[in-house]
Amino acid sequence: MKIRGPWLVAFAGWCIALLVRTWMRTIRFEYHPQENRYDPNDPGFQGRYLYCFWHEHILVPASQYARRDIQVLISKHADGQMIARACKSLGFSTVAGSSTRGGAEAVKELVRQGESCHLAITPDGPKGPRRQVQQGVGYLALKTNLPVVAFGVAYSSCWRFNSWDRFALPKPFSRAVLVTACPLEFGQEMGRGMLEKTAGQIQAALDAVNQRAEEILTQSSRGADGTSTPLRKAA
Repeated sequence: MKIRGPWLVAFAGWCIALLVRTWMRTIRFEYHPQENRYDPNDPGFQGRYLYCFWHEHILVPASQYARRDIQVLISKHADGQMIARACKSLGFSTVAGSSTRGGAEAVKELVRQGESCHLAITPDGPKGPRRQVQQGVGYLALKTNLPVVAFGVAYSSCWRFNSWDRFALPKPFSRAVLVTACPLEFGQEMGRGMLEKTAGQIQAALDAVNQRAEEILTQSSRGADGTSTPLRKAA
């Protein structure tokens, strides 16, 4: 059943946000930056970035980085309004659009917002293919000239949905590891092959940080020594 009424949409979005906050408070988080920290929650954090993470891992940034100065791209599909309401209830700002509906307008708005805000993108969304960066993300990186920070996420135990992205729901009291790579910086050259090259570099960065997150979990389960910085609990 589709939720259509504006009050019902708002209420459903609020309920989703409450569920995300409550559920993710049970998860034990660790942040492992590969070099410097790129945590917008840190006091005195400088600069603006384009954060990229796979669609299946959206719960980690949704619960940890809810800020009005982070603009999240929300699809215009049937449930988009409800998801947008949930994001706003969590504390994000949103831009509506996708590769199939409202894409050009959304890119223009994201470029404008990128002059003063961070941007957050799932480069394989909204419909996949899973874990494959779309060239539109490369275009956005070049157009905004924002450094791209790849998020890698791994869970010690999770359920997987039977969806195109195999959406991951971490089990209560399980462990979540977040890895960030050093930012990728691009010029604004839009010549032949640049979109494909940029998307390929973002793909490689995402593959690397997700692999590293899995390795950290594997090493710790075997009793290997390592350092970690706990993330703040979601507000």
